[in-house]
Amino acid sequence: MTDFSKTKEMFSIPEGMIYLNGNSLGPMPKAAPEAMNRFLNDEWATELIKGWNTKGWFMKTNTLGDRIAKLIGASAGSTVVGDTLSIKVFQAVSAGLALVPDRRVILSDDGNFPTDLYMVEGLMKLKNDGYELRTPAPEAVFDAITDEVAVVMLTEVDYRTGRKHDMKAIIEKAHAHGAVVVWDLAHSAGAIPVDLEGADADFAVGCTYKYLNGGPGAPAFIYVAPRLIDVVEPFLSGWHGHAAPFAFDTGYRPMAGKIERMRIGTPAVATFALLDAALDAWEGVDMGDLRVASVALQERFIKEVEARCPALTLASPRNPDERGSQVSFQFEDSFACMQALIDRKVIGDFRAPDVMRFGFTPLFINEADVLAAVDVLEDIITTDAWKDPRFQVRGAVT
Repeated sequence: MTDFSKTKEMFSIPEGMIYLNGNSLGPMPKAAPEAMNRFLNDEWATELIKGWNTKGWFMKTNTLGDRIAKLIGASAGSTVVGDTLSIKVFQAVSAGLALVPDRRVILSDDGNFPTDLYMVEGLMKLKNDGYELRTPAPEAVFDAITDEVAVVMLTEVDYRTGRKHDMKAIIEKAHAHGAVVVWDLAHSAGAIPVDLEGADADFAVGCTYKYLNGGPGAPAFIYVAPRLIDVVEPFLSGWHGHAAPFAFDTGYRPMAGKIERMRIGTPAVATFALLDAALDAWEGVDMGDLRVASVALQERFIKEVEARCPALTLASPRNPDERGSQVSFQFEDSFACMQALIDRKVIGDFRAPDVMRFGFTPLFINEADVLAAVDVLEDIITTDAWKDPRFQVRGAVT
């Protein structure tokens, strides 16, 4: 049984703060400063350019990818780290379209994170070949999978409500209709058990700054099913994905049979040091235990909020099997209410138009934190503290 009291001690959270926002940005691991100092002083400062070989920088994309693979049900050599999630979405969808060249429909849903849809819109403009993006409601996606669809692109866990798609069922239907599936695991990796290979997934992408706690701007990852790795076409054809990058050929040849073909250019090696340290917290964590603990915290939170703050309406699925590791509530002025919570050191976040999101990450959140957070929320609601004008002011980031 995973001892989450020990993992809680591995994170640096300010005294008195209850951090229910790991679904947006994970807290800093206590090991992060030492990891960065080690990179600066024992690697960059002393090795300089030799570090690409002596410190393994060139293959960190893969060694970190293998560490993440363990958390998403993937085998070694199927996942690589680097770039941003937006770029990885572009990579995966473009590669998926190339596998089904006679079709022109990309299927997503209208609850998908906007940047995923934006990247597809840009890809369609670039290809300029009659592609169509369809975005039904999340509940209607399954029935919208037809023989017209080339790629199904979905975020497994909805960023606003926490609603969870049935990965295995969607993949089975998509494959039956000859379509390829791309999963965005931004709100899944490190939050819920994921079994990419068991579900026969084609592609998956995700970020590492949320539940994986890699820090702001931490690199993204991409997974390619081993059965596809030798045929997948990398449209963003950078030199780190070349079959012989240091031959400096003028023509591009992708690395044969290896996930390296999904690498692009020189990665941000400094960020790898922080991510490596963050992944240490996952050593010995059982994802089944994590899920049980997460659901228990969510259920307690929902029960307490609904009993003590009836003005709030649950926006997440009632059934815990149908949601990820977050709970969302709607309120008449969710933005101001969230600012009042943050002012009292209960950190969640707001998503337009009226949603307050709370992430439940057992690595550093326990039942006492949940009950204390509801105490503060109840006081804010019952006293109308959220109506204070200072809580109406919106910054550049909301």
